[in-house]
Amino acid sequence: MFDDVAKHYDRTNAVLSVGNAYLWRVQTVKAVAPQAGERILDIAAGTGTSSAALARSGARVVAVDFSAGMIAEGRKKHSNIEFIEANAEKLPFGDNEFDAVTISFGLRNVNDPKAALSEMYRVLKPGGRLVICEFSKPPRALLRTGYWAYLKYVMPAVAGTASSNPAAYSYLMESIKDWPDQGQLSQWIRGAGFVRVAHRNLTAGIVALHRGRKPVDAAVLASVAKRRAKTRKPAAPKTTATGAKASAVPTTPKSAAAPTPTPTAPSAPDTTPENPTAGTAQPTKP
Repeated sequence: MFDDVAKHYDRTNAVLSVGNAYLWRVQTVKAVAPQAGERILDIAAGTGTSSAALARSGARVVAVDFSAGMIAEGRKKHSNIEFIEANAEKLPFGDNEFDAVTISFGLRNVNDPKAALSEMYRVLKPGGRLVICEFSKPPRALLRTGYWAYLKYVMPAVAGTASSNPAAYSYLMESIKDWPDQGQLSQWIRGAGFVRVAHRNLTAGIVALHRGRKPVDAAVLASVAKRRAKTRKPAAPKTTATGAKASAVPTTPKSAAAPTPTPTAPSAPDTTPENPTAGTAQPTKP
């Protein structure tokens, strides 16, 4: 599907977002704060527009995308950037390689976003920066209603004239509506091990910019590593009194009540002022 939209991908984004694609990209680059000589990973980079913006600082940017079509278009446009076809859930890099990792409008398209966040944590250096720009949910009901109406009625008509494959954008509205809100995504980021997690809304919450840091403290890093190892390693089967091996996964009677979830503290909002020029929605990678 992404291969089919690669040819006119950037133009379609600009039209559907009413110009906000550029403004959101500017805010994302500011949040990443790339420095000359740093190594930065741009996941779901598409045709490399965001990667090129990051590389202007002098940073060495690696652009990753799972779409061969997107990678091919990106290499044509940006010969100075390294493009790699790869899955965000299994990044082909070693531990602690990058100073910053960013993903824009791509985490929503990953099969297992939590696995992708875990991989981002793994490849970041201690103290490394994570920046995620993704569609979210406007907190005000009236704006949210208008936004859903735009996605349902206006966006398909515009995509029909701007995209090389309009049908590929048909699922976009449902994918955005089903995506977690700002608070839940912040919880996922914390759950992956990141600290100093915060977010701020762009365009009244149509998009949210999330940030986090990989811990520097050795004790915290060790604690996170221990927790990650437990989640990856299945429990050893227990031996019963008769010598038979019991299942490592306990069974729950059908009549048993579901456990009550433990409440989680809400995410601390970023106090950085919102870009006053931001406007409406940007459909990007469907």
